[in-house]
Amino acid sequence: MIAWLSQVVAVTLLSLRTVPQRLASSSVAVVGVAAVAGVLVAVLSMAVGFRATMMRTGEPDSVMVLRAGADAEMTSIIEGSALKIIPDAPGLARGPRGPIASAELFVIVDLPKRSTGMSAQVPLRGIGTEGFLVRPRLRIVEGRRFETGRNEVIVGRGAAANFANLGVGSVLNLGENRWEVVGIFDGGGTAADSELWCDANVLAPAYRRGNTRQAVYARLESPQALTRFRDALTSDPRLNVKVMRESDYYAEQSVFLFRLITSLGVLVGALMGIGAIFAAVNTMYSAVASRTREIAVLRALGFGGSPVVVSVLTESMLLALLGGIAGGLVAFLGFNGYQAATFNLQSFRAVAFAFAVTPRLVVSAVIYAVVIGFLGGIFPAFRAARLPVVVALREL
Repeated sequence: MIAWLSQVVAVTLLSLRTVPQRLASSSVAVVGVAAVAGVLVAVLSMAVGFRATMMRTGEPDSVMVLRAGADAEMTSIIEGSALKIIPDAPGLARGPRGPIASAELFVIVDLPKRSTGMSAQVPLRGIGTEGFLVRPRLRIVEGRRFETGRNEVIVGRGAAANFANLGVGSVLNLGENRWEVVGIFDGGGTAADSELWCDANVLAPAYRRGNTRQAVYARLESPQALTRFRDALTSDPRLNVKVMRESDYYAEQSVFLFRLITSLGVLVGALMGIGAIFAAVNTMYSAVASRTREIAVLRALGFGGSPVVVSVLTESMLLALLGGIAGGLVAFLGFNGYQAATFNLQSFRAVAFAFAVTPRLVVSAVIYAVVIGFLGGIFPAFRAARLPVVVALREL
């Protein structure tokens, strides 16, 4: 065993010393694997960043009330009579003006993207008087809050960064009204950063919604008060609603798009990986061909075939490892924190988010790169090991 390990080390070191002599062909394999790793990390970082934004939305003590059977705010309608009952349910926190509950409208408006000028759908949310208390993380970073009863809107930072004409002082034609942008807010990296906010009582007549609302957002006395609050509403024969934590709602809304982007990323990575494997195969066949004399001498001196296999596989995997690290680094420098917006098919809304290149993604890409290197080195390695000594010696 010790003799075999000595042969493996000797042959591998000799193989690695000749890499600079084959720099051009080796670089092809490294660049190919780096491209695979970089694209894979970049695409998956989009899914991770999107989901992180959705998962951060909502506090442990914040809840949503929707119409029973509705799977999103867009498909929910709560009548005015129910809006008077919901805030009186037990378990809600109270503020200076009473229960902290905000009956809200949710409409979609078309705005041009900054990057392309093409129209995209952006959420316009009408909030109640307690809307800011329901979301304590929100803070105004430019301008001021809108005044109740006026055609004024405030804009999330994500929306302001991705869509045109949303600076403070801009005027928007939405619905049947003209609206002035009076402030920009930071929602703490949540889905609210993608929205426009205004007074629900002003938004309702502009979109002919009457006294109906689509959801009620509320704060609980404590996270444990959810059961008491939910049971009170769902057992009330006057109501037809469902209650869930806000964080659970947004986590559920992220599932489809997260899976779609992840599946596409894996598919693209697999297809590119096949190409990278062929590049690695060609590189290692070239390496074996250039080392024919060296292998012949080693075999003539009594070295076995398995150390040659290990040396070729080691070289192939090390080149792939280098490519994987390079690809992950490029993806991190180029995409981590990059701001983008996408359309969520589940909630019918644009969501602004930041790409998130996590250590787990980079490690996964590097492991995938090493697997590519292993697969790309298998056939050249066994070819080198099976090369007849007599035939190899003729190359001397």
